[in-house]
Amino acid sequence: MTSPQQKSGLRGTAEQAGRDLEDAAPLEILKWAADTFGAKFCVTSSMEDAVVAHLASRAFPGVDVVFLDTGYHFEETIGTRDAVEAVMDVNVITLTPRQTVAEQDTEYGPKLHDRDPDLCCALRKVKPLEDGLAGYDAWATGLRRDESPTRANTPVVGWDEKRQKVKISPIARWTQDDVEAYVAEHGVLTNPLLMDGYASVGCAPCTRRVAAGEDARAGRWAGRTKTECGLHG
Repeated sequence: MTSPQQKSGLRGTAEQAGRDLEDAAPLEILKWAADTFGAKFCVTSSMEDAVVAHLASRAFPGVDVVFLDTGYHFEETIGTRDAVEAVMDVNVITLTPRQTVAEQDTEYGPKLHDRDPDLCCALRKVKPLEDGLAGYDAWATGLRRDESPTRANTPVVGWDEKRQKVKISPIARWTQDDVEAYVAEHGVLTNPLLMDGYASVGCAPCTRRVAAGEDARAGRWAGRTKTECGLHG
């Protein structure tokens, strides 16, 4: 368990690194994380693509890559996870909610995601991740500033107040073009749905294809004011 003094130290580390590494390359940021936190550092991945997992494997071979299996994923997403585990020098850890979809349906009624998507995300994403990150001091995400207005101020290294951990977004300053260039250069695995009209891939019931010119995350919870699942805000 992390003491209040340790948490205060972690916060200071995060704030200082956010300033020092703002202009650093993603690989440099991840090497800093590996050197600073060692086994207390992990990467989270939605398996939309494996860019951050690939970068992290170069900085920290064997790094833990945490994936949330909500029970609602597309088959292509599960396939991407399995492929990442097979071909990359990473340790994939799959987290699952306390309840299966069937058990949740019994307690809350069918299709909770349609009636109360915030509660569904809390049960199937936020709580499992909170539990799964308990043993880490720092975690890395694939958040980018260009993805949506709510992510425009994402720091490359910041303090996750909710979880009391260092949160690292090594590709925060990258654009979609940067991502595509990295994928092409290194042959990085991507979710096949990205080639089928999806710009952002989440749970199947709450994700649709996007039209030309739409925001990359317009296909998530379409028709609702909801823009984030709660993992990042």
